[in-house]
Amino acid sequence: MSLQFDFPANLSANKFIERLSTMTGVHLASRQYTLKTYYDSFDWRLYSNGILCEFNRSKTASVIHFKKPDQDQTIASVELKEVPAFSQQFQSGELRELLSPILEMRALLPVCTLDYDIYYLNLTNHDEKTVLRLQLEEHELLPNRVTVQKIKGYNKAAEQLISAFTDELGLTPSQQPLLLPALKLQGRKPKDYSSKITINLAPDMRADIAAKYIYSHLLKAIKANEQGTIADTDSEFLHDFRVAIRRTRAGLSQLKNVLPEQTSTRFTEFFSWLGQITGPTRDLDVYLLMFADFKNSLPEAIRDDLDPLYEFLFTKQQKSQQELAKKLKTTHYLATLSEWEQYLKQQAPNNPVEAHANLSIKHLANRRLWKNYQRVLKEGKAITEDSPHDDLHELRKSCKKLRYLMEFFQSLYHEQQIKHFIKNLKGLQEVLGTFQDCSVQEETLKQFSEEMLSQNVHANTLMAMGVLIQNLDTQRTQARQDFFEKFATFRHEENHSAFKALLAD
Repeated sequence: MSLQFDFPANLSANKFIERLSTMTGVHLASRQYTLKTYYDSFDWRLYSNGILCEFNRSKTASVIHFKKPDQDQTIASVELKEVPAFSQQFQSGELRELLSPILEMRALLPVCTLDYDIYYLNLTNHDEKTVLRLQLEEHELLPNRVTVQKIKGYNKAAEQLISAFTDELGLTPSQQPLLLPALKLQGRKPKDYSSKITINLAPDMRADIAAKYIYSHLLKAIKANEQGTIADTDSEFLHDFRVAIRRTRAGLSQLKNVLPEQTSTRFTEFFSWLGQITGPTRDLDVYLLMFADFKNSLPEAIRDDLDPLYEFLFTKQQKSQQELAKKLKTTHYLATLSEWEQYLKQQAPNNPVEAHANLSIKHLANRRLWKNYQRVLKEGKAITEDSPHDDLHELRKSCKKLRYLMEFFQSLYHEQQIKHFIKNLKGLQEVLGTFQDCSVQEETLKQFSEEMLSQNVHANTLMAMGVLIQNLDTQRTQARQDFFEKFATFRHEENHSAFKALLAD
């Protein structure tokens, strides 16, 4: 494993080489201008999994390295001209196997780029034998850095030189990858975006002020994902964009009489419109993301017959995406979102007239959580084997509202207790989501079949789609059966008592 050292601020590359030459033989093997670009997904999936991605380009080679940041240990590297957008596009099977489970559908994006000169130095003893190899990076705005590679059989001489680096030249062992100071220059830091919601509220904060704080947090997520959604960089930009919109709508519908009624009504309509215009593209994204699973659910003999469906879906997605991108560039969208931002920045009035504005946010949270929890219990208890699909769909929506409220307010409650309850609620949501998704997909695939029939698609493709629809129907039936078990767990007396205790506390 190589060692790395950072230079003191007053030590240039030339001074280092000059002073080093008084201690030992120094031979410059080469000097190259290099570009190092760090890559990761928008939500830092590689970094969160202990991986740094570096793409180094020089006149002689372009190499991508995947390293452990704390050890400067290379996990994998390969020469390539350009970095693929998605993990499945790497030619190397080793890299696909490494990256696919981590990145999934997310694109690799450049995080920051460093340009610097790199000196390749060989340090020799009195016999002109190389005892140490150095790679010296000379940066303009960041500390210069040297990477030391020992030569087998010359450990003693190497250790003496390394000691001189620190004792006489003032070098210090590198404590962090260059990515961190490079990001700091940009006013950034790793993991500065996450789709997870983290809102810290004080229990005695006034409800209207807390609501604005929540909406401001969600607006930040909307704006962070806006350009990626327009550019269709990867499907998760639109997903996170929509989640932030849905959370905002849930807040406006659940935290009533907190903001002025006229304001609440106007922006409720706006975010409802945003939900409507983003829905079709997201639905098509999901079909494309699930296509491999769709194929694998079919008998092997007919899997390839489904391929024309992918082309059909892709064409529709591209058209829908273009229409969405246009709508997100309109004056209506841009101006209304800007007005929402300006409203959230305005100072709250000293004496608000709205009925719930002066309540403490903890008091309002208790009331809203309890009411929504009771609604979930009531709707869930009413569902039987004969209940229509819409009843399960309504319950799913009620569960979402409860979940969003718990995420908004989780800082007000005991961390482990509320996380435990969110986990139970998530289990119920998942089975309801599977039921709803299968129901919708069945109907939509039937519509697609009719459209493709008019386009003279081969009968084998329509037959394969028919088998897929049958499979989805089987999954839907199973999800409906699973619901009763999940709901029994959710409504269990122990869980019920724990939730009451959570609010009482």
